[in-house]
Amino acid sequence: MDDIALAEVTRGGRVESLHHGRIALMDDTGRVVRAHGAIDKPVFPRSTVKALLALPLVETGAADRLGLTDAELALACASHGGEILHAETAASMLAKAGQTVTCLECGAHWPTYDAAAHELAASGARPTPLHNNCSGKHAGLICLSIDQSLDPKGYINPEHEAQRQVTAALAMATSAAHDENNRGLDGCSMPTYAIPLSALATGFARFGTGKNFSPDHASAASRLRSAVASEPFLVAGSGRFDTTLMAHFGNRIFCKMGAEGVMVASVPELGLGIAIKTDDGANRAAEVALASLLLGLDGAQWSDDDRSVLTGLSHQVMKNWNGREVGTLRAAVKG
Repeated sequence: MDDIALAEVTRGGRVESLHHGRIALMDDTGRVVRAHGAIDKPVFPRSTVKALLALPLVETGAADRLGLTDAELALACASHGGEILHAETAASMLAKAGQTVTCLECGAHWPTYDAAAHELAASGARPTPLHNNCSGKHAGLICLSIDQSLDPKGYINPEHEAQRQVTAALAMATSAAHDENNRGLDGCSMPTYAIPLSALATGFARFGTGKNFSPDHASAASRLRSAVASEPFLVAGSGRFDTTLMAHFGNRIFCKMGAEGVMVASVPELGLGIAIKTDDGANRAAEVALASLLLGLDGAQWSDDDRSVLTGLSHQVMKNWNGREVGTLRAAVKG
């Protein structure tokens, strides 16, 4: 099956650019509800699976024993912009585990949120691993390690016991193999595993309903969804699609963007999971495509306000540096 146009960019009333890709809409039994493109073709999920990686942190009781807050659990699921609250929350997680920033093995980069990067530079400071967009995920692995009396050093390696536990959670949720045969290296030095797009969508349908999960894993998934819904800023940050969508919909929709144009969502009330992959790696295309799909979901009881939010996210006005409208970024696929 050929990939389809997911999003288009217009200028002067003409389509200037097209983004193509694939979409898998699955239920929690693994049934295909809707498919566009080769949904059985493997894709590296990248950061979309951070909430699945956080399941053992909650399921083992580590989060409770360390006293992690909803904000800290949300950060464990995050690809954040490196704003002050993000960095401070990552540091707080480490402190509760008796650790410091030197324990993080994700590397350092400037905040991806421009204003935060400018503020940090103006202060004369340099970025630390706390500003890495994956610092919450890494802090979560360190917390899990410390709670289980494991040496956290090398927690990013596949053979580390904490890493084995989170990889097992991925395999459980998606019913897909996660081993050396499909392993790659993510930007933060954690493993990432290429799995079918359909399996990724199925995993997030189950993340919403708990189907195929043990009772403890289902309870952990529910708690993580609630944490993210209550603290959406910690998941992404200022002006970000994930934060905007979940700040409005709360527990009704979970979504997570990953690198290279991979996007997932869970709609618990409908038992559905969505996974999108853009061929050119454009995140903006995955975002508007997801908003359009959500807008048109069969069975969704969206209010007029809900529809207004989704319409705005699926059809965005583009402006130049003078603030003048030049065109639109809009979904090409309809819900």
